[in-house]
Amino acid sequence: MRWLYVALGVSILVATVVDILWTTLWVDGGSGPLARRLTTGIWRGLRRVSDERRTLSTAGPLILTGTLVLWIAGIWTGWSLLFAADPWALVSTRTGAPADWPGRIYYVAYTMFTSGNGDYFPRGDGWELASALTTATGMAFVTLGVSYVLTVLSAVSQKRSFASAVTSLGERSEAFVRAGHTDTDGFDGLERPLESLGEQLGQLADQHQSYPILHYYHSERPTESAAVAVAILDDALTVFECGLPEGNGPNRTVWRVARGSVDQYLYTLDTAFVDPADEAPPPPALDRLRRADIDTVSDDAFADALAERSERRRTTLGVVRGDAWEWPPVDDDAA
Repeated sequence: MRWLYVALGVSILVATVVDILWTTLWVDGGSGPLARRLTTGIWRGLRRVSDERRTLSTAGPLILTGTLVLWIAGIWTGWSLLFAADPWALVSTRTGAPADWPGRIYYVAYTMFTSGNGDYFPRGDGWELASALTTATGMAFVTLGVSYVLTVLSAVSQKRSFASAVTSLGERSEAFVRAGHTDTDGFDGLERPLESLGEQLGQLADQHQSYPILHYYHSERPTESAAVAVAILDDALTVFECGLPEGNGPNRTVWRVARGSVDQYLYTLDTAFVDPADEAPPPPALDRLRRADIDTVSDDAFADALAERSERRRTTLGVVRGDAWEWPPVDDDAA
């Protein structure tokens, strides 16, 4: 018995299985240690190569594919090493000779996804049990991997839907605020959309916590970027809180719930690639609201309030830059 092969095989299998279960089943755990390192490595590599939108849009699919390949390769390698620990663990049905390295790798591949093809057979009760476990781990973890992929892709669709819902109201915070105001009802018409956006973002925050790979799905258009949408929404909520006279904004309960959803989303950044920016982003322009006949506080009072929220706004700027976008909007003349 080659005990070095046993130790290596068991170590690789345990590390791979723990990573799969950690990533797919542990809701609060985020990505497993192996998947996390692979994820950050691919993203940083792409950022070094190019900041082109199309290049970065491949990050999510590449990371998802790479994670699945990593898991399959780990299980395959671990079992191959275990079957190589005993020279007579596998025997050829045609010659009766022990399997060579290609034969062992070939046998493990077939056994992982089927019940084998009869070219080799395990010799002894222990190796027959090992073959059964190889099939069990292959089938079980392939099923988990497929479920993981489907869940992630569904969340990506929801992520883009949320971003489109925010940017359809405004591609900057002032436009968002102005879109929800009418001369007759004030901001009453904005309460339902805010409530809906808060619910969507809360769900997305839970999904980002469970599946940090979602942070790396980059959209080619800013209107479909959740990072940009969160920045717009959070700054709009800051305008409601600090930029309007007390009692002039939407129902406080509604925007507090929406703010809580943003807080929940920002909390998930601990598992991703995002760091706060060194400086705060440009402040919302209250003049744009005044031109729409919306009452606001003075610029000095608003500046003091923003200074107290500098760290939060540096974080949202970090979110936008981490996703390779500029602070919304890119065009400063946008409405």
